[in-house]
Amino acid sequence: MISYKQGDLVSVWFPDSNLLTVKKRPGIVLQKNNLNTGLDQLLIAMVTTNLARRGHGSRIFVDITTPLGQATGLVSNSVIMTDNMATILTSEIHRKLGAFADLDALKAAIKFTFDL
Repeated sequence: MISYKQGDLVSVWFPDSNLLTVKKRPGIVLQKNNLNTGLDQLLIAMVTTNLARRGHGSRIFVDITTPLGQATGLVSNSVIMTDNMATILTSEIHRKLGAFADLDALKAAIKFTFDL
């Protein structure tokens, strides 16, 4: 079994909010490392190329022309949306794309989403 860490970007079938359809897209692992729930699943957030969705406290703009953005493995400028999450079986992850190294920004967006 492949181990994923917080901040890893993965390619996955992400469910639409109607829970009837899915779209293959990048997702980012949100949960802490070594959560050890006994379940072979991960809590991830959606990543979109719809840049109109940036500018919200629960979202992070990723500029792929920067070293931070290049390390994600994303092919287009994107927005991490910590307000759009899903629980995914690890067997449904197609592959790891890269990693988002600014975990402080990721945690701040998660805190904003949940008002923590």
